[in-house]
Amino acid sequence: MMARAASGTRKDFLSVLDFDGADLDRCLELAAQVKADRPLGRQAPTANALEGRHVAMLFEKASLRTRSTFEIAVHELGGHVVALHPDAALGQREPVADVARNLERWFDAVVIRTFSQRLLQEFAAAAPRLHVVNALSDSEHPCQAVADMLTLREQWGTLRGRTIAYVGDGNNVAVSLAHAATIMGAHVHVASPDGYQLPDGAVQQATSVARHGARLRLFNDAIDAVAGADAIYTDTWTSMGQESEAILRRDIFSPYQVNEALMSLAKPNALFMHCLPAHREEEVTADVLESAASVVFDQAENRLHGQKALLLMLLSGAPAR
Repeated sequence: MMARAASGTRKDFLSVLDFDGADLDRCLELAAQVKADRPLGRQAPTANALEGRHVAMLFEKASLRTRSTFEIAVHELGGHVVALHPDAALGQREPVADVARNLERWFDAVVIRTFSQRLLQEFAAAAPRLHVVNALSDSEHPCQAVADMLTLREQWGTLRGRTIAYVGDGNNVAVSLAHAATIMGAHVHVASPDGYQLPDGAVQQATSVARHGARLRLFNDAIDAVAGADAIYTDTWTSMGQESEAILRRDIFSPYQVNEALMSLAKPNALFMHCLPAHREEEVTADVLESAASVVFDQAENRLHGQKALLLMLLSGAPAR
């Protein structure tokens, strides 16, 4: 982890843990700046930052927010984006390592949305000149976490001492949220049913990188987790690839629905967060999703600005080929 390119920039962003605290702080500051500069269009200071750079998009899973915002980000930074066909590029016709070694001869970076975190690691290890970005795996969703931290900074100024309660499946979104929020100094409460809790490894990682006295706590009861929280976060109960479990999961997770009663147990003016897509009346009620407390579309918008910052940090120091 935390491999650096020859220029001194980070090589890859496969996990929030590829960034230390200073990196994440810098990323959020840069994201806020490019967001403020966006109305300048082609006159923005970063409008040509990726001129001559080529970024490949390689998606095994469906995407609205991630694909759209990465493509727009590359264009607005002056780079060129190419969408690759995953059936030809993720190990079905040839080994993953061979694909990576080909791509690094043509591209500066590849953005990958896939099932396996191991595949991302293999891809990155095989191509030392290619910057690899995790656009979601079954294990982690670090780009979402960057957007989440940017959204909370906009709302609160600082995350230090705040408490974020995540309610539901201890999935990839929960893992990356725990990583990023504890790095930023926020306490994280995760409430999940038995068998669906945050992985032990993720708990250990979040504890090891926590700054400013941040703590991670696990709960079975959603009520206990959200008491006094500054924000409540949830995600779909059935992620991509788990569709056969949908009926079972609806039954297991029904006590973890975020509704007005649960929101009322958090602090006054607590925020509601969701990475989207949301299933109204399942993990969250429509009343909460559409309420003044909801920042879900701010999170979605901030995917663009956070990913611009990531691309700048990974690529702006790399020589054009």
